[in-house]
Amino acid sequence: MKLFFRFLTVTAGAVLMAVNLNTFVHTAELLPGGFTGITLLLQEIFLKYAGVKIPFVVFYWGLNIIPAAICFKYVGKRFTILSIWAIIASGFLTDVLPGLSVTNDTLLCTVFGGIVNGVAISLCLLAGATSGGTDFISIYVSEKTGRSIWNHIFIMNVVVLGIFGFLFGWSHALYSIIFQFASTQILNTLYKRYQKSTLLIITEKPDELVKTIRETTGHDATLFKGEGCYTGAERNMLYTVISSDAEEKLIRQIKKTDSMAFVNILQTKMLKGNFIMKKQD
Repeated sequence: MKLFFRFLTVTAGAVLMAVNLNTFVHTAELLPGGFTGITLLLQEIFLKYAGVKIPFVVFYWGLNIIPAAICFKYVGKRFTILSIWAIIASGFLTDVLPGLSVTNDTLLCTVFGGIVNGVAISLCLLAGATSGGTDFISIYVSEKTGRSIWNHIFIMNVVVLGIFGFLFGWSHALYSIIFQFASTQILNTLYKRYQKSTLLIITEKPDELVKTIRETTGHDATLFKGEGCYTGAERNMLYTVISSDAEEKLIRQIKKTDSMAFVNILQTKMLKGNFIMKKQD
């Protein structure tokens, strides 16, 4: 059932991506980032200079072959198979689904198109897959380094958009950068696997909470002994670092174990040392 739910979530992301391309992206003549953007750029080049309209799937599927093979070997088999399904579905649906008539306003298409694009990619990522293209590269690097590189991917996409602007005009290229920025921020907000949170927990039940942390996140904790300055009583403080996507679940479990626990959550900008992450399947 879990695998079936992942399949449905990835399919929903693929459908949303195709509808977004045919609705907001084509209406505003934008160029999304990643292999989707490169595919649309190649389509435009062939159409403008050769007078040939090549289907979206030809370039899109072709560009994803090598990254998919790398991820199949180094990241995870189910992860890659679900990602390939997302690529096949979104590519095919982009060619066959009609666009919706929502608005002709370029700025509205840019902002909301970027938001929808970010949500579509996030659905795939949250289901343990990708939408293909540079997402493959991002996941591969993040799995090796343990750090999110979405903002670095954004910079790479700006380079592609620079080529688009040089060939087809800067107005739509600049709007496309706004589109990509909105999409990247949605990704950073919704997908937190490679972000880290530091928890400082003052509790009267340190042993029970250490067990809770281990069972919930797979990580351990360090116990510090201290003294409450107001009462002078002995205090126990647990220090632990977890993936940010497990943060809410852990907080709920902590409150169930010790309703009086005082928890301070800090965003961890950089982490050096051994940090075990569950591998993609």
